[in-house]
Amino acid sequence: MFWRQRAEPTPPAGDDAVSPGMRTAAAWAWRFLVVIAAAGVLVWIIIQLRLIVIPVIIGVLLAALLVPYAAWLQRRLRFPRWLAIATAMLTLVGVVTALIWLVVAQVRAGWPSLRDRSVVAWDEFLDWLSATFGLSADEITDWVDTFVGELDLSTDGPLVTGALSVGSTAAEVLAGAVLVLFSLLFFLIDGPGIWRFVVRLFPRRARTPVDGAARAGWITLTNFAKVQIFVAFVDGLGIGLIAFFLGVPLALPIGVAVFLASFVPFVGAVVTGALAVLIALVYNGPFVALLMLAGVLLVQQLEGNVLQPLVMGPAVRVHPLAVVLAVTAGGLLAGIPGTLFAVPIVAFVNVFVRYIAAKRWRTVPNPTLSDVLPPPEPAPRTDQERS
Repeated sequence: MFWRQRAEPTPPAGDDAVSPGMRTAAAWAWRFLVVIAAAGVLVWIIIQLRLIVIPVIIGVLLAALLVPYAAWLQRRLRFPRWLAIATAMLTLVGVVTALIWLVVAQVRAGWPSLRDRSVVAWDEFLDWLSATFGLSADEITDWVDTFVGELDLSTDGPLVTGALSVGSTAAEVLAGAVLVLFSLLFFLIDGPGIWRFVVRLFPRRARTPVDGAARAGWITLTNFAKVQIFVAFVDGLGIGLIAFFLGVPLALPIGVAVFLASFVPFVGAVVTGALAVLIALVYNGPFVALLMLAGVLLVQQLEGNVLQPLVMGPAVRVHPLAVVLAVTAGGLLAGIPGTLFAVPIVAFVNVFVRYIAAKRWRTVPNPTLSDVLPPPEPAPRTDQERS
């Protein structure tokens, strides 16, 4: 029996040896790595230049709040442009100065009673330790002296190094505050001109999309700044009033601290609320501390279930889970500044990318607030309408 021997197929060479699925995965993989590398380099540069970047970002956020205010002064009160800008700057400085003065004045006025109450609270704590664990006052004092004695008070010790770092940080904060004011002033004076210069850095074909997307993101930042101030005011007022009616000392400074910390979504109000509960526990006892805790939780529930979904959600168009993840990632990457700027940056990028992806610059080159906010959801149909 004779047969013809079949020739073995020639194995594919080059790209033909890889399946189409693997080629697609590889193409996505190397592009993803390039994007991640570019983002990492950008974050590294920002961190290295944080003493410049952070004040400029703060200036941008303040400008998002003060530009509409200055425009309102020109439009409604017929202020000249220079007077409207000066009034906006003086209003900002005046509000910040008033808040600091209120806190300092309240702390100074209540310091003698707080000092005396602290001594009494310490004695009560020692009595509780003695009654619970059978420790004598001498033993507790020896432990405290031993702990203090083990602290390294030398020139290279952690306490001295920490004090020097605090001094350098104070100088950096002062320089940053000056840079914030200068940046904000120039943003108010010549913000459109600065933005036109930035747009001209892009290729000619990309200028219109970038300009429209940035305008949409700017509207989102403006809306975010106004809504965030409202949410922080509700948090600070609510927790401050609860502390006042419960007789907790430093109720006004607690309210101001909650107001300022609430600009860090979810995290800030929780930390300052815990501080209020701790103060109530030390100076008013466990019962008042429990009432303070219930009040803080009530305010947090109001923010989380009412203000965030109904007010903050439509303002930034970002899911609450994305807000939490952004705040966490910002804290890991850049500490406190990262938690402060995470939500506005994510909101801006979200609107910017949506605008570019939908190619909306072709139909809406100059977006307004109604173009940025999501459309209202239709009301559910009743049984009669379904029939």
